[in-house]
Amino acid sequence: MRYLCLLALTFLYVSGSSQGKLLESQTLDSNILSRSVGYSIYLPHDYEHSQRKYPVLYLLHGYTDNETGWTQFGEVKNIADQMIADTEVTDMIIAMPDAGLDWYVNSYDNKTRYESFFIEEFIPYIEQNYQARGTKEFRAVAGLSMGGHGTLLYAIKHPDMFAAAAPLSAAVWGKEEITAHKQEDWDKYFGFIFGEGMAGEARITDHVKSNFPLFLIEQADSMKLQSVKWYIDCGDDDFLINGNMELHKLMNEKAIPHEFRVRDGAHNWTYWRTALPEVLRFVSRSFHR
Repeated sequence: MRYLCLLALTFLYVSGSSQGKLLESQTLDSNILSRSVGYSIYLPHDYEHSQRKYPVLYLLHGYTDNETGWTQFGEVKNIADQMIADTEVTDMIIAMPDAGLDWYVNSYDNKTRYESFFIEEFIPYIEQNYQARGTKEFRAVAGLSMGGHGTLLYAIKHPDMFAAAAPLSAAVWGKEEITAHKQEDWDKYFGFIFGEGMAGEARITDHVKSNFPLFLIEQADSMKLQSVKWYIDCGDDDFLINGNMELHKLMNEKAIPHEFRVRDGAHNWTYWRTALPEVLRFVSRSFHR
């Protein structure tokens, strides 16, 4: 009986020790945005008992979600706990900021400067306030839909900052799709960031070219983008599949190595939960030396 009790206690200790810690809806005060910004953060199981520093995955939410999207619907803690416990992936911090509806960009009128906040404030804040490694080799960025747009935006514009990028069901549109958006949809979803009232070719402004992935890749130095490991995943029934296939084609033309996956599925959390394990494996491999 004593042996069984000791065995049970050992099992509980081992099981408990493999559980990471999730802090939801923390806040930081942003000077750039002139407001508080929410974020959630996952800390690996040995974080509080270790002096080591950890690589960081910046995980971005989609349109209408916030910093709790990946924690509540994406099951990020359960998935990360299990994969770390099974030694499928390395211990890592996962930081998830709230971007509202800002598309992760600086707006055309500079009233919203989310990209500046993310690069100049959020990443430094995480690296200064948590046991985070602060170099390119130990940073990765991933996200879904609008967050996939942000993932591409940051890794293309700042390839010196990220070892890996994994956009899922990324919001990617080419010139024809941008000009064809219904006016009410353009103004509702993009107007306050890219400019309201514009129609057709008038939408293809310098600001749009500087903040939509396909335009950015066309203008980019391919050699710099080759320093990032790319993983692109989109469902075959996703309304964004055409843009993602165009992204794949363009990256091939620009000789940018990448992994491209088209799996059975649509634009929903069922799909993204099944995508997250491979994203964690992918970025974990990029962190390894």
